[in-house]
Formats: sequence, structure tokens, C-alpha cells
Amino acid sequence: MTTAQHKIGSGFGARSTADEVLDGIDLTGRLAIVTGGYSGLGLETTRALARAGATVVVPARRRATAEEAVGDIAEVDELDLGDLDSVRGFAERFLAAGRRIDILITNAGIMACPETRVGPGWEAQFATNHLGHFALTNRLVPALNPGARVVSVSSAGHRRSPIRWDDVHFERGYDKWAAYGQAKTANILFAVQLNAFGVQSFSLHPGGILTPLQRHLPKAEQVELGWIDEDGNALIPSFKTPEQGASTQVWAATSPRLAELGGVYCEDCEVAEVSDDDAPGVRSYAIDRDEAARLWALSAELTGVNAF
Repeated sequence: MTTAQHKIGSGFGARSTADEVLDGIDLTGRLAIVTGGYSGLGLETTRALARAGATVVVPARRRATAEEAVGDIAEVDELDLGDLDSVRGFAERFLAAGRRIDILITNAGIMACPETRVGPGWEAQFATNHLGHFALTNRLVPALNPGARVVSVSSAGHRRSPIRWDDVHFERGYDKWAAYGQAKTANILFAVQLNAFGVQSFSLHPGGILTPLQRHLPKAEQVELGWIDEDGNALIPSFKTPEQGASTQVWAATSPRLAELGGVYCEDCEVAEVSDDDAPGVRSYAIDRDEAARLWALSAELTGVNAF
């Protein structure tokens, strides 16, 4: 074990909402960036942070859609995580404005999409969920305030695959779920290494929630998986509402209880245990410091960006 992966008795749980987690926390004067903060869990995160007093910036691939969704509770700017030129453009605009960041939540992502290539032929889930956020965070490092937190939204889906070092971009056969798993493992390893560089970072599993993240899954497949019935109703009792699903990332971004626990993976508003069997928790390969350093080096090579 390479991080302090033990429950701390947070007082919250799977059914806690983002507003409950933020009760008593005043974010007035703080600035938060939430990628994908205009849909699903991201939108609930944006709303909760704004209600707590934070200024929230939402970088969005679909700017008009984002502006309609967030209204006057957040600022919207353009960002396509699958396009490194777009990532650079957003970061340069933000840095040029001289603004400072207290919370960066890398929430945007895609799941189990058909085989798609972006940039120089990169597998889209790894490129969007990990490499885009890697480049964005590195470019924004100069704007991070002392004590700022970076929160990487991963998933229990990381248990589907470690990093496939011999075929990261699935050039020898594509499996959408393995690709998703690898990308989510990358999100965790990213937080481990960023924290090692001195930027307080966390990763997390938000829980099972029916959101637009499932846009690439046909209804028939979701029925076959046992997630929904033929009428689209959720069948798994542990599924959360979006308000509950947003709570763990908000908790990771603000909880004083985590002040000395950077680098940990969280779930249900709690630090997760390490689990290499069927129990909930984080796989040991996803918090391995050697794996984290190796992934950082590869990501810096691919993106051409490294703040450290």
C-alpha cells in the first residue's frame, strides 16, 4: 500500500448529498473550475459549490448547451479535452486574466464509447478522460493557490483494467470496457503522482448514477446489464441520485478532514480501503507510486506538457 487508504469516519455516507457535505463550509472568495460542470454530476457539483459561495468556471465542449444549463450560477468558457490546442487555449486565456484557482475538479469524461481516435490516433477514452485533463492541470499549475486541491473523478470501473503498457491505445483490438477501466485507473494514478509533486490531489468513485455519461450505451445493453428495466427505471438499489453522486467530489474538494491525506482514493464521502478482490475499494495497482510515476512520464511525453 502506498497511500493512507483507510476509512477515517467522515460522518457522511453513500446517501449524503453535496449540499449536506458543504453545510457550514463557506467558499466565498474561492474559485473552482469544474470540467463538464454543466451536465449530470458536474452540474450538481457546480450548483453546490456556487450555493456555498464559490465562483465556478465551467470549461465546456458544448458552450451554448453549458450556458443554458448553468444560467447565471457559473462562468462558461470553451474547452475540448480531446483537442490539446483547445486545452492550451483555455489555459492561456485563464492565465492571462491573472485569476487564481482554489479547487480544480476534473469531472468531464466519456464511458464505453465505440472505438474512436482523437489527435494523433489516441484511443478516445484515455485521451479525453486522462490526457486532456493531464495537459489542462499541468498548464494551470501556475494559477493554483497555496493549498489548492485538484480532484480527479475516477470510477469503480478502474477495476476493469490496469494501465496496458504494451498497448495503451488499443491498437491490437478494442474493448470499450477495458478502455474505460484503463482511463479510470489513469485518473487515480494521476492524483497519486500530482500529490507527490506537492499539489494536494484526490481521486474518487462517485457511485453508480444514471446520467448522460451512459449516452454511448444502448438501452438494450443497459437492460442486459441489469441497470434499468424496459421502461428506463433504475433497478440497482445502490444507484444514487445526481445530488448524492456529486457529494464525494465536493467532499474531496473541501473537507478539512482530508488536509493531511492527499493522494487518497475516496468513495461514499470516505477514504476507500484497498481491495484486490470483489469488495468495494481501490485496486492496489491504481495507487502504486511506481505506476503513477511511469504514467506521468508517458503522459508528459505524449502531450508535451509537464509543469514539474
